Amino acid sequence: MAEMESLPVVTLYLEDHFFGDSNPSPIESQRWQSWFARWLKDLGGKLPEAVGYELSLRLTGDRAIQTFNAQYRQKDQPTDVLAFAALESEFPYSSPLDSEPLYLGDLIISVETAQRQAQQQSHPLTTELVWLASHGFLHLLGWDHPDEESLLRMLSQQKKCLEKVGFVITDL
Repeated sequence: MAEMESLPVVTLYLEDHFFGDSNPSPIESQRWQSWFARWLKDLGGKLPEAVGYELSLRLTGDRAIQTFNAQYRQKDQPTDVLAFAALESEFPYSSPLDSEPLYLGDLIISVETAQRQAQQQSHPLTTELVWLASHGFLHLLGWDHPDEESLLRMLSQQKKCLEKVGFVITDL
């Protein structure tokens, strides 16, 4: 009998500013949470051990993400995903964080941009949302892509993240 896989405890604060009650999000909060936990188990090796981990995910439109992009990146245009990592430096922890969850940061995804990109890539909106969430999540874990080589490594890792949760990306 196979043992149940032990995933880290991830608390997700989902803020849906795009989908309404009449048009619910194609991905429910529990699915997002399980995907982030899966990715954290696979990629969180450099993180300090903690009782749990937290992050926020905001689904919004182009107008709102453009405001954030202008304010924080000085780019006055919409973008697909923004990541604000809470852990910007090396971890100064030598022992487990046993009293409080570790906050990883915030992700913001423009659903409008995701819809356009999904159409351009000929795949469902859900796939594009998960692709963007994995990209942002890697940033929260310290990944970056200042050059072509590191971008290709990051895109390859995103592809692996999606495969781990049941999505297939045929090309990058």
